[in-house]
Amino acid sequence: MTEPVLPRLVADDPGLRSRHLLALPEGIAAEEVEVLAASRFTSVRWEDVLPEAATASARTERRPLTAALGIRSVAAVAPVRALRVGRLTTLVGPYRVEREDTVALGLPTSTAVVYDVHAPVERGPLPFPGGDRDGLKRAFPDGLPVREEERVLQWLVAAARRLGGAVRTGTNGVVLTPDTDGAIDLTVLTARWLEPEQVLAAVQRVAPRARLSVAASEWHGPMPGSGRAALRNPGMPEPGGSGLGAALVEHGLRDEELRGRVLAESEAYDAYMRANPPMPEGYGVLVDLGVDGMVAVEAGVEHVVPPIMRELPWAQAEVVAYRVRWEPLLIEELEAERPSLEHRVARGRAVPQVQAIARVVHALAGGEIADESGFLVDPEDL
Repeated sequence: MTEPVLPRLVADDPGLRSRHLLALPEGIAAEEVEVLAASRFTSVRWEDVLPEAATASARTERRPLTAALGIRSVAAVAPVRALRVGRLTTLVGPYRVEREDTVALGLPTSTAVVYDVHAPVERGPLPFPGGDRDGLKRAFPDGLPVREEERVLQWLVAAARRLGGAVRTGTNGVVLTPDTDGAIDLTVLTARWLEPEQVLAAVQRVAPRARLSVAASEWHGPMPGSGRAALRNPGMPEPGGSGLGAALVEHGLRDEELRGRVLAESEAYDAYMRANPPMPEGYGVLVDLGVDGMVAVEAGVEHVVPPIMRELPWAQAEVVAYRVRWEPLLIEELEAERPSLEHRVARGRAVPQVQAIARVVHALAGGEIADESGFLVDPEDL
């Protein structure tokens, strides 16, 4: 029995050129696109598409089944489905494309399948000057997408970067081909809190030059005599402050003895906090890479996890994030759509360090590893 073929996209469909397209290379299954969508959006699901709606952008072709006998028959065509990613947005497909289709739409020659994105058109103000790593400012010079269209487009670019594809934006027809190596940061999400010395020892196994990030200075409490002016003149603000005396008067503490007692309690609290500082809520480990910049490991509580993780039992409680970030010498290059050769060379040398550090932290803490876009990464792929 002949295997069903994907319906072909009709490149000359006028409505198609006003919608966004997600173009992907050969070998990307629809399930992979679904997983990436579930990593960013809630209630992702496949929906059936009415035949008349599907044929608006597809073409059914006759193919010879027995060329020797000249017998021709209509080949079985795989059903077109719609992946619901938002209240008003669906990805219809996948469709196959031929070489002439990619040329007509300006898509990369490696494109094998395309998803037709049905999304609302919601535009906001003109883009501000500055970095444009995703190319959205270039694609929408007259007004950036906002609300649902913005969320969908940001996900489309992130998915194209992860899968080696491209995004064709509607209206202007600008094709965005994000650099697959442009996002190298990783985050280990886990339920286990590790002490700074534990993470430092683990990181030093793969990066011996790692060190704990410590504050450049220490806080020794308020300046001597702070608040005393409130006793002498309650209505006057203090230098460098908002006026403790005025605050005391506002709350009805006009009696000098009572104001003095409040001030004494404040000083006693400051002294106690200096003697008993609270447990740190986060810390960092730094790895100096010389001319290639540095890698920072930042530990802290994570309040928002990818939707695809929310059903995990350990993710129901407090989640700890260990962010492994690369910082180049010229930080502004991180937001460049086409960074310089020097930046790309330094980034290429930093990638093994970032991945090795993420692996050792994950081996110690467990949990999941996510990339910059919140897409989960298999540790064995690092």
